[in-house]
Amino acid sequence: MSAVGIIVEYNPLHNGHVHHFNKAKEITGAEHAIAVLSGPFLQRGEPGIVSKFARAEMALAMGADLVLELPAAYAVQPAEWFAFGAVSLLHATGVVDSLCFGTESGTLDLLLPLARILAEESPELQERIAFHLRDGMNYPAAYSRAAAEAANMPGDESDVLQTLQQPNHTLGLHYLIALNRLGSPIRPLTIPRIHAAYHDEQPSHAAIASATAVRKMIVEQDLAAASPYIPESTLRILDREFREGRGPVTWNSFRGSLMHILLTGAPQDLAGLHEVTEGLEHRLRRLLFTLKEPTVGELLQALKTKRYTHTKLQRMLTHILLGHTKREMSPEALAQGPGYLRVLGFNGRGRQLLKRMKKTASLPVIIKPSSFEHPQLTLDLRASAAYANAFPHPTTQSMFRDYLEAPIRYPE
Repeated sequence: MSAVGIIVEYNPLHNGHVHHFNKAKEITGAEHAIAVLSGPFLQRGEPGIVSKFARAEMALAMGADLVLELPAAYAVQPAEWFAFGAVSLLHATGVVDSLCFGTESGTLDLLLPLARILAEESPELQERIAFHLRDGMNYPAAYSRAAAEAANMPGDESDVLQTLQQPNHTLGLHYLIALNRLGSPIRPLTIPRIHAAYHDEQPSHAAIASATAVRKMIVEQDLAAASPYIPESTLRILDREFREGRGPVTWNSFRGSLMHILLTGAPQDLAGLHEVTEGLEHRLRRLLFTLKEPTVGELLQALKTKRYTHTKLQRMLTHILLGHTKREMSPEALAQGPGYLRVLGFNGRGRQLLKRMKKTASLPVIIKPSSFEHPQLTLDLRASAAYANAFPHPTTQSMFRDYLEAPIRYPE
């Protein structure tokens, strides 16, 4: 019973994701597929356009057998911790044989040896990162430069640096680093990303567009405009969610909640929250006085500097919105790894996987969150409630769905 793991956000699931899924099954020969899915808030600090339950349903409709939730503690994090959390979950199932992810090149020739070097987190690497941060680089740029310098691999250092400046390569590298640190037997494979780059805002292909472009079409035009780029099952789910007042959700859906926190929270309280660093609590308050219309988008634009990327600032605002403290998100806390395997949905084949995981899983398998306690799960439930409260038509059922409904049971 072989199983391939995939790490996804599906915001929303589109034809490029279908291609990745089918190729993952093909090149691994796996009988089953397990998806680790980000919850309400995503790696780059954005909210999902629809709920985690709707996106899990998209995965099951495509053919995934089991969908597990990546805890919020890891979902809204830089690549290192996002990858560590997701890979830890796949490793903890005890049933995943391979991990397949997309990269710009479709090869691991450079990433595999680089991951073995970087997995050690040498003092030299940390010193180089700190040096480049002091020189004014943002963290992703500083890490890429330090990794290229510390690698000491045959060939031109610029090859390493160029590779790490591509987002899928960077994330893939951290998947490989996590596998090394965990001593995991899971076999990594990659396929090339096709027809659309990660950040492309406009489609250049008749059937495949980036998730960024798909969301832009949905929000700025309508669902019909995005329909050539998403499978029919995704289209049906999105249409249902929108009609029933559960989307589309964007950052500005949280404008009122976020502004309330920023306007009423003392700077010293904000300073205790994750990713609020180097006096950003004071910069936030000052900038609020300068904005004509304090939308989240305008606030992000005003905050952005060479040192602080748009993504870092989005994640910071998400942690402020959800009240994530520095203690809860400290490296020491995150290094402990996820504390459970939370099931969002499964089909008949997934049910067989769950039976097998009763014997193989190294973490508790959670079907009913109300029957389990863990600090990370508390963060997940708070995030889901806060997310549902921002729906166009919020309901108690939506805000407390984690407690009120069982995982999705999808037919074969």
